[in-house]
Amino acid sequence: MSVHFEERSGVIPCPTPWGSWYQTMEEVFIEVNVPPGTSGKEVKCTLGSRQIELHVKGKEIIKGRFYDSTISDESTWTLEDRVLIRIVLMKTNREAGNCWLSLLEGEYCADAWVQDQMQRKLTLERFQRENPGFDFSGAEISGNFAGGGPDFSSLQK
Repeated sequence: MSVHFEERSGVIPCPTPWGSWYQTMEEVFIEVNVPPGTSGKEVKCTLGSRQIELHVKGKEIIKGRFYDSTISDESTWTLEDRVLIRIVLMKTNREAGNCWLSLLEGEYCADAWVQDQMQRKLTLERFQRENPGFDFSGAEISGNFAGGGPDFSSLQK
């Protein structure tokens, strides 16, 4: 579901010195720029449920504890065109209100504007899941969207 929503609505990247990261309700994506011609043998990536360690050509790129927990068995990394490492993490908490404010604890924090845009996007993604007959990919929202937006579950249909 989120793949199609992301294709239609785009992503809200958080820039970092090595690339960027972004998120959906279910996943966190990390994109790391590497020197052209990098081979898979030159990449050492260790992904745990709460930590990451990435070395490229012997140089530490990322090391630390994630902002929140992930399902390590479902995390993957790929080297694309020998210039980009893409890491996909599956969030343990897949609610719209679980917007990561940073990739790692205290590091690679999204600034206030990016945090706001990420939370809006996760709220729209939640609305899309709850209302599959509608297209929220180009929608704008205002008001109370923090924490996943308003709770309509108590309303009768």
